[in-house]
Amino acid sequence: MATARRVAIIGGNRIPFARSGGPYTRASNQDMLTAALDGLVARFGLQDEHEWLGEDNAADVLTQSAPNNVTSEMGLALLDVADAIRPHPDVVAFLKDVEDDGFLDELPALAGGREAQEAIRAYLDQYGMRCVGEIDITRPRWSEHPSALVPVILGNIENFEPGASKQRFEQGRQEAWKKEQELLERLQALTDGARKAEETKSQIDRLRTFAGYREYPKYGMISRYFVYKRALLEEAERLVQAGVLRGGEDIFYLRFEELHDVVRTGQADDQLLLQRKEAFSGYQALTPPRVLTSDGETLSGSYRREDVPADALVGLPVSSGIVEGRARVVTDMTDADLEAGDILVTAYTDPSWSPVFVTAQGLVTEVGGLMTHGAVIAREYGLPAVVGVDHATRLIEDGQRIRVNGTSGYVEILPETT
Repeated sequence: MATARRVAIIGGNRIPFARSGGPYTRASNQDMLTAALDGLVARFGLQDEHEWLGEDNAADVLTQSAPNNVTSEMGLALLDVADAIRPHPDVVAFLKDVEDDGFLDELPALAGGREAQEAIRAYLDQYGMRCVGEIDITRPRWSEHPSALVPVILGNIENFEPGASKQRFEQGRQEAWKKEQELLERLQALTDGARKAEETKSQIDRLRTFAGYREYPKYGMISRYFVYKRALLEEAERLVQAGVLRGGEDIFYLRFEELHDVVRTGQADDQLLLQRKEAFSGYQALTPPRVLTSDGETLSGSYRREDVPADALVGLPVSSGIVEGRARVVTDMTDADLEAGDILVTAYTDPSWSPVFVTAQGLVTEVGGLMTHGAVIAREYGLPAVVGVDHATRLIEDGQRIRVNGTSGYVEILPETT
């Protein structure tokens, strides 16, 4: 199949990217960074024009359903997987009892199981290198642990109608287009309105063209990490067969140079491996500081805000809008049991949480910033979001009703209704 090619002009440079029914791209890392920065510059340019535009957060709406964002597409694609499985009740019932990762091989025995198997495997072919905490090469990828996706698939089957993926994307695209028209009409009525509208239109076009590039470098990096991991595990298996290592994952407790020595000598230090495993277990119990300098100094601070209600939990506004709903406090994506209208509250998110965002109507995290993955995808999905809310998962109880103000950056815990 021929690969369609498009070329973007960024700062006078021709940036090619390829797409053949899925994630891309052949552009260099520098090209990708240039494109991502161009989208960021356009966003800040629109924010700087708030006096013209008459509002502070217009860019949030304008980025909804921006094209070619590999992370938001990943979340929507799992809705398509749900569409392939929904018509087959035997498969749905089977998935509700899945406990291990061998379930894919059992699906063809069920009515509609082969179609379900093909849909899930196609998704894994495209996104199976991702997982929660994916920057850590040792974490099991979805291709290695496909049962991690089953709760999200079942949630999509229950919470959405067929065709929801295209409907959600088109709804966001229409909202962005309406906001663009509204802003341009407003600008035309100002003094020197034609020039202001032309400049703003240029910024909007740049924003929507390049906003998605923010997600590509990580996608490419994680794709390469999975290749590295499989190669390393193949070598580890040979060491296990030779009796050098007790288990393949022992290599994750060795530095690369140490692994090289083990391969060369055929000997491993079992005591060193045991010490590192025990140390790692201890590290997992630690709570990392928000900021840690290169000198080992930990920094803390507090918000100084006078524009928020009393008792509100303060954070950073990263996706505008105000929503009320049931808080679902989730620490592990595989335990995310969200219903339509719920607000996701968690410590942090990475691209692997994108499928969960599809169900949520708002987002609150303890860690994050304007251009972290959670913020970018929240804006593209149109979810009001507040990040950097200290101890949100402890101060907000699962099931409480909360109000998320993604425009001003705070969260209110609402009184119980009788």
